[in-house]
Amino acid sequence: MEEHERDGTKVRRYFRWAPGARRDLSILVLLGIAVAGYGGTTGTASSGGPGSRSRPTSTATYPVHFEGWDDPAPTPRPTVSYPIRFDTR
Repeated sequence: MEEHERDGTKVRRYFRWAPGARRDLSILVLLGIAVAGYGGTTGTASSGGPGSRSRPTSTATYPVHFEGWDDPAPTPRPTVSYPIRFDTR
């Protein structure tokens, strides 16, 4: 509000919050602090000093072998033993 006079009394300039704006702003600030606090810390960064990281180890076994590679491909077998006629005449 700008400076004005009310009933002959000089009223200084002041700012008036909208109803509920202080609560909304405080929730937004707390949410921002929580996100910054949660996103800023990681488990690996604070787990030790420089050079304390362990090297990854290989879990693969060579030569790679998948089941079914050594077995011959199955031969197709007919599902019925009688001839099926596709002529509709």
